[in-house]
Amino acid sequence: MKEHPTVEVCFSPKLYKYKLTKTPFTAVIVDILRATTSICAAFDHGVRKIIPVAGLDEARDMKNKGFTVACERNGEVLDFADMGNSASDFRRDDLKGETVVFSTTNGTKTIHLAHDASEILIGAFVNIDALAGYLIDKNENVVIICAAWKNLFNLEDSVFAGALSERLLSHGFTTVCDSALASVDLWEKAKNNLKGYLSKSSHRNRLKHLVSDEDFNYTVTLNVTGVVPHLKGENLVPVSSAF
Repeated sequence: MKEHPTVEVCFSPKLYKYKLTKTPFTAVIVDILRATTSICAAFDHGVRKIIPVAGLDEARDMKNKGFTVACERNGEVLDFADMGNSASDFRRDDLKGETVVFSTTNGTKTIHLAHDASEILIGAFVNIDALAGYLIDKNENVVIICAAWKNLFNLEDSVFAGALSERLLSHGFTTVCDSALASVDLWEKAKNNLKGYLSKSSHRNRLKHLVSDEDFNYTVTLNVTGVVPHLKGENLVPVSSAF
């Protein structure tokens, strides 16, 4: 009889090397403000492929090669980039069918961290039920990795980890991870007024002059899209994509 799959939460990328989950496992990368939300928005609006890069030199080199580049550091759009890291940057008709190079302060670095996972998925509130359904059907151990803020705990990623953990635990997953249990408690506190709860987060206030109310409303809306992005080779594509 097969054991029940497990769920574990890393509140920071720095904690990933201490994970207890045994292979094989699926990694879920979470950067609610803003990378993973924006990735979901991009595919929902027809972007063909996203190339996540961690370093600025690589992003700049890709721009010189003619790629469309979305790049920010500390919330600010870089001078060589075509756009930043808000969901509205990707919800544009002119990007349909295009490949976008993507580099951010926290999120894209975390995507490259989970090289030992069997699959790397992208999670956000906007795709949470589609993501949960995919993981439940796959029936494999899950590690949720919060991109956090410069390796420090942040509220929005941790609340999302609780929302996803709750869904998995209610479908036969198990956990011995206190971080998973704590994240579920955070979700229970936040879920009836998610926007209000996350409005107090340090990163929301840090980015308030950069993230419009429209973008924030989008970010805290559940199930805007059914797309589930994953890393295929060096590229992010939807799991159903033939690319």
